[in-house]
This record gives sequence, structure tokens and C-alpha cells, in this order.
Amino acid sequence: MKWVLLLLTAALIVAHQDFWNWKEAYPLLGNFMPIGLWYHVLFCVAASILLALFVLTCWPAHLENAQPETDEARRAEGQNGH
Repeated sequence: MKWVLLLLTAALIVAHQDFWNWKEAYPLLGNFMPIGLWYHVLFCVAASILLALFVLTCWPAHLENAQPETDEARRAEGQNGH
């Protein structure tokens, strides 16, 4: 899965270079937004989905299993000079 995410990331990096939409503001999609801005809206949605996939598949599980720090541990650190 990591290779798939790497390839999707590379594809988004390439797709971010949208030099083809900069010289023309028309057609207006939805009668209010130039096509270049729609492209960036869709790009942001795709990047958000990719980030969610990264979190779902690559997030280290040991970070979720951490126990909250107790008052006793905080007091012991204070006595050690930390």
C-alpha cells in the first residue's frame, strides 16, 4: 500500500503543475468560477483524500496506545530537575 500512496503522491505533484489553465478564464463553471479555480478545488479534495489514506494506512499504532501521564510521574520528573 505504501507504494500505491507513493505513486498517488507523485501523480498529485505532477498534476499540481497546471500550466494549461492559466491563460484563459473561460469557461466559467457554474457561472461563477473560472476553470482554473475549479481545478484547484478538485485538487484540494484529492489531496485531502490522499492524506486520509496516509493516516489510515501509515499512522503508527503505538502512538494510539500511549497511556496518559499521571500526577505521580509529573511530580517525579519535577524532583529530578527536568
